Amino acid sequence: MLHFASPWFLLLLVLIPALVWRYVRRTRGGEGSLRFASTVALEGVRPPWTVRARHILFGMNMLALALCITAMARPQRGTEEEEVTTEGVDIILALDASGSMAAEDFEPRNRLFVAKLVVRQFIEGLKHDRAGLVVFAGKAFTRCPLTLDYGVLLNVVDDIELGTSEDGTAIGNALATCLNRLRESKAKSKVIILVTDGVNNRGEIQPLDAAEIARTLGVKIYTVGIGSTGTARVPVMDPNYGKVYVDMQVEIDEGSLTRIAEMTGGLYYRATDKPSLEKIFQDIGRLEKTRIQVKSYTHYDERFLAFLAPALALTLIATMFGFTRFTKLP
Repeated sequence: MLHFASPWFLLLLVLIPALVWRYVRRTRGGEGSLRFASTVALEGVRPPWTVRARHILFGMNMLALALCITAMARPQRGTEEEEVTTEGVDIILALDASGSMAAEDFEPRNRLFVAKLVVRQFIEGLKHDRAGLVVFAGKAFTRCPLTLDYGVLLNVVDDIELGTSEDGTAIGNALATCLNRLRESKAKSKVIILVTDGVNNRGEIQPLDAAEIARTLGVKIYTVGIGSTGTARVPVMDPNYGKVYVDMQVEIDEGSLTRIAEMTGGLYYRATDKPSLEKIFQDIGRLEKTRIQVKSYTHYDERFLAFLAPALALTLIATMFGFTRFTKLP
């Protein structure tokens, strides 16, 4: 955008209408005359085109004056730059993919399907934070290390399926795997978001032991228990009847999940449906917001030559024609 460093010079533009008015008045009143004894010899003589075009020189001079005044106002074009300073958050998402996540107490399908949708929304809302993914059942696996490439991470989330590893719920091992990924992190804030629907029943590491390690490393853990209350319908394959549904008791170790969160400075949440799970991740996103400082700089380039050069050219041309083709007698 064009900017004027000395805009008060533009006030001189009001002189141009005054000069135009004076020129028109002088032209109509006659600038000068010659006396002839007789005008018979001039009858039928048509004035040359230079007479009709004589006003062009005045127009060129006025345009040159306007351009000179504009150049005196020092037109500049600014280029804006931003310096962004961030204190990013390193986030590892630990997602339970055990058989119980197939329970269909969450619309529109099952727990894992809904959890993937909500995790996807959470990742899409990130901007300057590194994020990674650990998936666990009977064992825990790093599916994506910490990255700023959210597209790759989203593809990994989409590929999570039930039954790809031995069944069970190894919460302690999942936390240990997450901590191993965060151990070398230099981020100001390090966070684990654990989403599970069960009780730790596999693995060599106890969840509270992993929480103690997390506290030592300065890692905050948010725990999310996912599942309705009472019983939930779970599809199972029967050798005789194929896919059938059985009612399974919802068992979430809320005491341990609460303790894990409290030990590390995090919070425990309970999600009983899709809207509540979405709200939980929105709350976590607000709590773990990246601090961003933006400094704006504007660099101005002088553009007066773009106005001064044509002004000088117009003045030169008008002067040259004024002393040659458009010369007039006083």
